[in-house]
Amino acid sequence: MQNDKSATNAMLKSFRRSLTKWRVQEFTNVMTSSGPPEQSENGAPRENGGRGRDRLLASIALTSAVLVFLALPFALRAGAEFFLPLTAALVIAIALVPALEWLERRGFPSMIASAICVILFLILVNGALAVIIVPATDWFIELPDRLPKIQATLSPLIDFYANLQRFVDRILQSVASGTSAQARAVAIEAPRSLLDFIAGSAPAAAIQIFFAILAVFFFLAGWTRLRKRTINNRENFDTALETARVIQNVVNSTSSYLTTITIINALLGAAVALILWMLGMPSPLMWGGIVALFNFVPYLGPILGIMLLALGGLMSFDRIELAILPALVYFALHTIEANIVTPMILGRRLTINPLLILVSLSFWGWVWGTPGALLAVPILIILQTVLKATGTPDLAGFLFESGTLTHDDEA
Repeated sequence: MQNDKSATNAMLKSFRRSLTKWRVQEFTNVMTSSGPPEQSENGAPRENGGRGRDRLLASIALTSAVLVFLALPFALRAGAEFFLPLTAALVIAIALVPALEWLERRGFPSMIASAICVILFLILVNGALAVIIVPATDWFIELPDRLPKIQATLSPLIDFYANLQRFVDRILQSVASGTSAQARAVAIEAPRSLLDFIAGSAPAAAIQIFFAILAVFFFLAGWTRLRKRTINNRENFDTALETARVIQNVVNSTSSYLTTITIINALLGAAVALILWMLGMPSPLMWGGIVALFNFVPYLGPILGIMLLALGGLMSFDRIELAILPALVYFALHTIEANIVTPMILGRRLTINPLLILVSLSFWGWVWGTPGALLAVPILIILQTVLKATGTPDLAGFLFESGTLTHDDEA
C-alpha cells in the first residue's frame, strides 16, 4: 500500500513538471510570435523568420532616418552659402512653372520662356526693393533725430507711469547714443535698384544671389525635359502615372499657395498704404510694402509689422491717439485677412496644421534666419504634398504592433 502511494506521488510530480514545462513553452511562443502563422503565396504556412527579417530591416532604416534627421539641420546650417540659394531657387522655380508652361503652350521655346519668367520676376523684385529699401534707409538715418519726438509723444504715458519714466529715459539714451554712431557709420547712399543692392552687398551674398538667379533659369529651361525623363524612366505605366501625379501636385500646390498669398499680401499692403496716406503718414508705399513682405511669415511677421508701424506712428505724429492708429489699422486688416479672406480663398485644399507651421518656422528660421522663415511654409507644402502621395511610415505599428514601417493594406 505504501509502495502504491509512493508511485502515485511520483507520477503526480512528473505530470506537474511536464505541465509546467508545457505552460512555459506556450508562454514563450505567445511572447515571441507576432500573430497567426504567416502564409506564403501558395497558401502554405511560413515561418516567422521573414517577419523578423522585415523588422530588422525596418529598425535599421528607422535608426538611419533618425541619425540623418538629427544631422541634417547642422549640415544645412553649415552649408547655408550653398543650400540656401539652391532651396530658394527651387521654390521660386516651382512657383514659376505654371507661367513657363503657359508660354510654352503658346509656342515659345523653353530657353526664351525661362528668360521671360526670370526677367519678370526680377522686375517685381526690383520694384519691391525700390518701394521698401530706399525709404526705409532714410527712416533709419532719421531715427536718432526723431527720438525726442517719440519721447514727447509718449510723455502722457510716461507721466502716468512714474516708475517707467526712469527706465525709458535710460533706454532712450542708450539707443540714441548707439544709433547715432550707427547712423554716422551707415550714412551712405541707399540702393536704388536690384543691381545697386547686389553691388553693395558682400561678395559672398552677391555670388549667392547670382547663383540663385542662374539656378532658377536653368531649372525652368530644363523643366519639361526633366519631367518627361523622370516619368519615362518608370518601370510600368502605373508607376509613371503616379510619378506624373506627384510632380503635378507639388507644382500646383506650391504655385497656387505662393501666387494666392502674394496677391492677398499685395492687396493688404495696398489697403494699409491707402489708409496711412489718408492719415497723412509719410512714406505710405514703404509701409504697405513692409506689411506685404512681413505677411509672408505667418504669426511672427504680422507681430513685427505691428511693432514697426507703432514705431513709425510715434515718429510721425505728436498725439498718442494718432500715433497708434497705423498699428491698429494693420491689426484690424490683418485680422480680417487671416480669419476670413485667406481661408475663404485657399479653402481646405491648402489648409496646414498651425503647429506644423510653427515648427517649420522655428526650424528653418534657426537654420537660415529670416530667409529660412520666408521659405518655411513653401517647403512645408512641398514636403506635405510629397508625403501625402508616397505615404508616411507606420511608426505606431512598428513600435506597438510588432509590424514594419509600411502600412498593411486591409482586405
